[in-house]
Amino acid sequence: MRKMGIGIVAIASTAVLLAGCAGGSTEEADSTEGSGAVLTVWTDENREPAIEAAAAAFEEETGAKIELVQKNFEDIRADFISQVPTGEGPDITIGAHDWLGALVAAGVVDTVDLGEKADSFEQVAVDAMTYDGQLYALPYSLETIALVQNTDLVGEEAPATWDDMIAAAQGAGAERPIVINTAGQTGDAYTMYGFQTSFGAPVFQQDDTGSYTTEVGMGGAPGEAFATWLGANGTNGTGYISTTIDYDTNNELFASGQAAYTVQGPWAIEALTADGVNVAVNPIPSAGGETAAPFVGVQGFYLSSQSENALLAQEFLVNYLATPEAQKALYEADPRIPAWSELAEEVSSDPIIGGFVASSQNGVPMPSIPEMGAVWDLWNAAQVQIIGGADPVSTWNQMVTDVEAAIG
Repeated sequence: MRKMGIGIVAIASTAVLLAGCAGGSTEEADSTEGSGAVLTVWTDENREPAIEAAAAAFEEETGAKIELVQKNFEDIRADFISQVPTGEGPDITIGAHDWLGALVAAGVVDTVDLGEKADSFEQVAVDAMTYDGQLYALPYSLETIALVQNTDLVGEEAPATWDDMIAAAQGAGAERPIVINTAGQTGDAYTMYGFQTSFGAPVFQQDDTGSYTTEVGMGGAPGEAFATWLGANGTNGTGYISTTIDYDTNNELFASGQAAYTVQGPWAIEALTADGVNVAVNPIPSAGGETAAPFVGVQGFYLSSQSENALLAQEFLVNYLATPEAQKALYEADPRIPAWSELAEEVSSDPIIGGFVASSQNGVPMPSIPEMGAVWDLWNAAQVQIIGGADPVSTWNQMVTDVEAAIG
């Protein structure tokens, strides 16, 4: 994966920083650092027990206190944006990376300095938490989609290309080579994105730091090639991709053994194997010649721009949550693909988890820039129209023009 030059420097200890600010000695600061200070951390029910363990060690060693506030995850972004400016928000909150553009625009998050520990995280996780070249959160988990295959039909070997996959399924006599969720007539560009990027047509271009720009990357020959491929596999072509397939239908067709392959996330494995199908998980095969790069979602911990104890908050993030023990506790509390590379490798001993980890290592962060909100409906609709038989190139190019107009 590409390494990102975010220019992070090693964090000094909180004791030294506080001593420097006060003009006293390190020894003096060591005896009083954090004494009486309170850090408020927003979390949800699942992650709270894991954070409690790190908080207990932090309290004992610094004299500060951690106040954990349990919230519904769905409420955190709006509450954080509204409360931080009033001084009522937390010092630290858990959150998703695709909130980042809105949080930066609202001025409610501060940058985070991971120092050398940045290298301990999967690169895609660090990229996801980066905006305009600045790191804004400590990542801890990933989620992505991958190719799931019925090993009783096609074995465990990963197909390198779309054509290889279709040939393997046909050779096995599968009723359907592959089933892909399109959310019915709504469209699901999220699921299709790995195939789209294999044509070199990203939704937005990224700069050298890994941050997304507002330059739409879906236009031109690469986008037209993807659209043509999509049409060739839709209603007027092979019929492998259909707008009659929603999430539940997708899972039922695979679970019943009718389809040899599907593209899904770890959250669907239980449904896909409900009828006893044996599965393997592998990276998404290339349809366009380049690496298939699905979207990766990342969760982590944000630092409030209005924290009155920013040094202590950074100390808690970097030296108490960015540790093997804390990262493992977070994984055990809410099993998601770990962003901590050493732990990701450890849990990859489970081949299903390992398949999703491998897929995430090919992936790219889902854009967190505010402009992404103007893309989904237009993008989904164009794909549905093309799958249903509309002219691929003109339909796609009109969508790109509409997206560019919508983001101004």
